[in-house]
Amino acid sequence: MDLTPYVDNLRRELAVAADAGGDEARALAERLSAPLESAVRLTLLNVLSAAMGDVTRELAPGSVDVRLRGLDPEFVVTAPPAPEPVREERKAVVAPVVAAAPAGEADDGTMVRINLRLPAHLKGRAESAAAAEGLSVNAWLVRAVSVSLDGEGRASAPGRGKDSGGRGFTGWVR
Repeated sequence: MDLTPYVDNLRRELAVAADAGGDEARALAERLSAPLESAVRLTLLNVLSAAMGDVTRELAPGSVDVRLRGLDPEFVVTAPPAPEPVREERKAVVAPVVAAAPAGEADDGTMVRINLRLPAHLKGRAESAAAAEGLSVNAWLVRAVSVSLDGEGRASAPGRGKDSGGRGFTGWVR
């Protein structure tokens, strides 16, 4: 931003005022114009800096800085960072699990917390299965893990029990 027109305007106004006072006032105005130019530039720079401080507060986290290049100030604008695209976060299912005691050791009932991340389609199926059995998802998951690890009390799916030939179905099917 070029401040020269503003400083020149101040000199003209000072000269017009000095003309009314005669030759002695004109000579004084000429002597004062050089130091006044520096004072005017500094004052204008301070005003611009204060104004850009207000603008920066409104732009936060972006900013506007005033930098002096030679005799003229320049504005440097730092745009706020672009907002990150909204990503759909999948909520983790947190399931306290009873720690499995090694063979021969008693279970002291200590609960631990783990994070389990399930695909959305499995989460929905786990919720439906838990609701069908009147359990919370957490209780249903604890039971499912326990049955899977211990192999005890493995429940058979409806219609998959022993058939007339004495053959049973066990395991996981996709």
